[in-house]
Amino acid sequence: MSDLVLGVGTSHGPLLNTPPEDWGLRAAADRANRALVYRGAEYPYDDLLALRAPGFAAECELGVRRRRHSACREDIEELGRRIKAAALDVLVVVSSDHKEVFGDELLPQFAFYWGDTMRHEPFTQEQLHGMKPGLAIAEVANVPARSTVRPGHSALARHLIERTSAAGFDPAASRALPPGEWGNSGIPHGWGFIFEQVLGGAETPPTVPVFVNTFWEPNPPSAARCFDFGVALGEAIRTFPAPLRVGIVASGGLSHFVIDEELDRAFITALTGRDSDYLRSLPDAVLRSGTSEMRNWIVVAGALHSSSLTAELVGYEPCYRAEAGTGCAMAFMSWQDETTASAGARKDGS
Repeated sequence: MSDLVLGVGTSHGPLLNTPPEDWGLRAAADRANRALVYRGAEYPYDDLLALRAPGFAAECELGVRRRRHSACREDIEELGRRIKAAALDVLVVVSSDHKEVFGDELLPQFAFYWGDTMRHEPFTQEQLHGMKPGLAIAEVANVPARSTVRPGHSALARHLIERTSAAGFDPAASRALPPGEWGNSGIPHGWGFIFEQVLGGAETPPTVPVFVNTFWEPNPPSAARCFDFGVALGEAIRTFPAPLRVGIVASGGLSHFVIDEELDRAFITALTGRDSDYLRSLPDAVLRSGTSEMRNWIVVAGALHSSSLTAELVGYEPCYRAEAGTGCAMAFMSWQDETTASAGARKDGS
């Protein structure tokens, strides 16, 4: 039977791939946003700034940005080292599709890609020029320089589809990704970040992509549904009849585009403490906007809940880009055997 030997959680926000000097490109979008989500309510930027007075101007100083960015890059490299050291046969990556692949025609709560290979496509110059300010510089780092075919693991993916279905879930199954936003059927940035940034763009292990609709109404799954799906996913991996070493990754989060450090720290404590009651009870009102990507971490926590692996925070950096507290809280975590867990951990950078 297969064995889950490693878990990883990583943020993938655009600031990670953006020089700190350019973080203000996205801050301009924040200041124009009249529906910034914070603790279940929506605020225009100026109202949010008044609510969070005296604000976060000190956090937006260039020296602080540089320190946090450097720490995040070190943590990404550390996660890459841990994945490579685990000598995995397969990587299961749980992330959210920003309507890059699945659109309004069909938005499944959970979906598996079970093809033998997947396309990982670069952007055209026209596509990059059409992106919102501050996104192209980040997104180009999540794709290869040329069209690339990455290996899947169709046998394991089909087994996961069948076993989670038998457990009472109804995942969608895609053997050929739709053309999607970019018209090329390429794997989206939540997975591309793992391939290019965490693993360095090198040869990647066979990967099973798991899509979670974290963002889009009317059918994002509840926190409880995500955790329970994760439990079923973990059990399905362990019953696959081949001696595979399997790793599982959550890609996305934590709180954004309004940072909530209190929420993040409580969430991290629940992950490291196996507090399933807390994870299952997070309200839908909190899991909105980019913060909704915590659902990916909840799925992975469910998959690893019964394992003997130890959860460890590698690093946490709240990366502020505007005075009202907008930006992205970056977190990096692994679940490993106790004997290998703490060598490269840096933990909280606040």
